[in-house]
Amino acid sequence: MTTDSDSGVDPGLQRWRLVLGEAADGALGGAVLNAGGVGQDAALDWLYGRDEELQRRGVRRTGRHGGDGPSIITTVDWLDQITKLFPKETIERLERDAVERYQIHDVVTDPAVLARIEPNETLLRAVLRTKHLMNPEVLHQARRIVEAVVKQLMDRLATEVRRAFTGARSRTPSRFRLARDFDVRRTLRANLGHYRAQDRKVYVEQAYFFSRTRRHVERWQLILLVDQSGSMAGSVIHAAVTAACLWGLPGVKTHLVTFDTDVADLTGEIDDPVEILMKVQLGGGTDIGRAVAYATGLVEQPRRTIVALISDFYEGGDPGRLVRGVQALVEQGTKVLCLAALDEQAEPAYDPDMGRHLADVGAAVGAMTPGELAAFVAEHVGR
Repeated sequence: MTTDSDSGVDPGLQRWRLVLGEAADGALGGAVLNAGGVGQDAALDWLYGRDEELQRRGVRRTGRHGGDGPSIITTVDWLDQITKLFPKETIERLERDAVERYQIHDVVTDPAVLARIEPNETLLRAVLRTKHLMNPEVLHQARRIVEAVVKQLMDRLATEVRRAFTGARSRTPSRFRLARDFDVRRTLRANLGHYRAQDRKVYVEQAYFFSRTRRHVERWQLILLVDQSGSMAGSVIHAAVTAACLWGLPGVKTHLVTFDTDVADLTGEIDDPVEILMKVQLGGGTDIGRAVAYATGLVEQPRRTIVALISDFYEGGDPGRLVRGVQALVEQGTKVLCLAALDEQAEPAYDPDMGRHLADVGAAVGAMTPGELAAFVAEHVGR
């Protein structure tokens, strides 16, 4: 890509020109775009030029394609262009705006586009929202995106889960010599008598290592109760991945239940998050109270159960039933987490009134990253 310095264009003016569009030409002194900037402007205008509000304000004109650069006609052409013109972070933002803001569905429903596109979480959310529009050929291509992104998330979260469930180090010496458990301080203290001034080195005759105290583990249940309404796509993805990472850990029996107006128990497929996500149907109504009632029926030992209700709490059923159901779980000793978001940003968007009602009856209301949820579970399982 041509840089700002290649043609002496002021980089600050070029950035402002790209942000403001053609309407800024006069205010910024006319031609301020270098060769690379012309292509960037065309790519940005292809996407943001369709914004009706900007059109009404005269900020951008739909259909202009930047100077002498080639016209960008199809989504495939546009994706090829932005891959060459922008850094990865910008590409992901442009793709996100294309599928979420402007509903350009062929980003995830055109097999030619899917063959070129780099999998990321934005596209995975788009696949989940539009897979009902896909024919079998496109769905097969889309599965590649699901598999790639799930693998990335699994790799990241698995490390956090292992860390959360690994026993704390104790000062008791260990028979097992593992580099990660090397006790530097004790080893140095014990071998100071072997210090040689001429070499300025301590010669170690006896090395010491920490031991790992294994937490006493008694069986706990974790019931992940996940709202599959359209706004919860990110949390659905991370709940499926979190459940798969926690599945099979000693002392934890994990359930995964999704709901809208109906309830689907996906625990039997919990170790295959890709298959789960391909089956999830985003959108539709919401009956959270019904889902809480189902979760209550799964509880075996109330005081050794965590119910994580992941929802925006906009109840389409009976709000009173929902509050009473959560209160009953709390009163029997079950730990209830009402999470408005379970994703890497943990930025909640939810019905604050319902959130207050649930908090008033004893639920913990907020948002967590998957790693924080794993740490919460590990802390209680280890007690």
